[in-house]
Amino acid sequence: MSRCYILAAMSGVLQHQHQSMATASDMLFNLKELFRDQNRATRQVAMKALMNTQMAEGTPVRDHILKMMSHLNEIEILGAELDGETQIDIILMSLSKSFEQFRLNYNMNKRQYSLAELLTELQAAERLFRQSVQVNVAEKGSSSKPKGIKKKKKAQIQKAVKAVGVQGGVKKPKGKCFRCKHSGHWKQDCPLPKKTNNTGVPTIQNA
Repeated sequence: MSRCYILAAMSGVLQHQHQSMATASDMLFNLKELFRDQNRATRQVAMKALMNTQMAEGTPVRDHILKMMSHLNEIEILGAELDGETQIDIILMSLSKSFEQFRLNYNMNKRQYSLAELLTELQAAERLFRQSVQVNVAEKGSSSKPKGIKKKKKAQIQKAVKAVGVQGGVKKPKGKCFRCKHSGHWKQDCPLPKKTNNTGVPTIQNA
């Protein structure tokens, strides 16, 4: 029955070549001899795709791990043998820099994960990482003053300065000096010398 199933799955040319074989084992052996070189080249291509796959920053870790598991499954089908620890190491090395601390904990604590357990742990680490980023962004946003408030405060200061006629922090006089009769300064700031009497004592002018 196995021989019949194998023949039914073959193309017409292969059926003609294998129908004279008495057992299914002989047929399988001959098929391996025919396609062994093709499987080797295909396996090398699959291995290259696995080793060159790197997780881009911001990619969901679940999507990346499922992609890596697909590559590993393809390699196993093609006849390659990778033990569980080697598979975990390959996946960990393909992760982005965000999971650097996860890799360090894995190595220091000598953890042992299956592929399903690794996926669960990485998803938990990803959630913690995102929460930490959101908290940092919120704290940074609360510590900085909005630009609208700064502009409003500046406008209020300029309005107050204009209302009181301030230049350089000193109130500008609006009347005339009683000594020189010029505007722009007070009597005590007048640049003209004070009048003196015959005794040399400055005379006091009445306002």
